[in-house]
Parts: sequence; structure tokens; C-alpha cells
Amino acid sequence: MAETQGNENLMGALTYLLGFITGIIFLLVEKNSKFVRFHAMQSTILFGGLFIANVVLGFIPLLGWLAGFLLSLLGFVLWIVLMWKAFQGEMYKVPYVGDLAEKQLAKMG
Repeated sequence: MAETQGNENLMGALTYLLGFITGIIFLLVEKNSKFVRFHAMQSTILFGGLFIANVVLGFIPLLGWLAGFLLSLLGFVLWIVLMWKAFQGEMYKVPYVGDLAEKQLAKMG
């Protein structure tokens, strides 16, 4: 059981490795682990949203670029924290995004 838990923790951390890309991959591949699926969905929503926000902000000269830079810094910190929390086996929920991820997973069945 401990080995299975360790594998789940590692897979949970890996859902964040390449942001929404690994989130989507794990959502497609993992069908059994609620822990891994939660982190995969949270990764997809959070980092997909940050990616879209950065693209939009990139079209706004100066202020948009500054906001995009600050958003990227926030994203980097979240990336480290979320990978660490998942690796530790914690079902850490980012405010709002974590709840949204749970609702999406419930809809998917």
C-alpha cells in the first residue's frame, strides 16, 4: 500500500510538471485515482487560465506586460508549492480553482 501511495503522490506532483499540458495528459490516462485526477484537473484549470491571461495581457503594452510578469511570478510560486503539496500526499486546493476542479470532476463522473 505504501508503494501505491508513493506512486500516487509522484503522479499527483507530475500533473503540474508542464502545467496544463501534463494536467490534460493525466486526466486522459488516469481513471482510478481521485487524488491524481483532482491534481490533474486543478493543474489544467489553473495553468490553462494563467496561460490564457498571459497571452491576453501580452497584447497590452507596458501595463499588460508588467501584469503578465507578476502573474508569471505567481504562477511559478504556485507551480513549486502545488508540486510539493501533491508529492507530500496533500489534497491541497487553490482557492476557487480547487472547488472548480472538484465540480468538473463530479460532472465527468
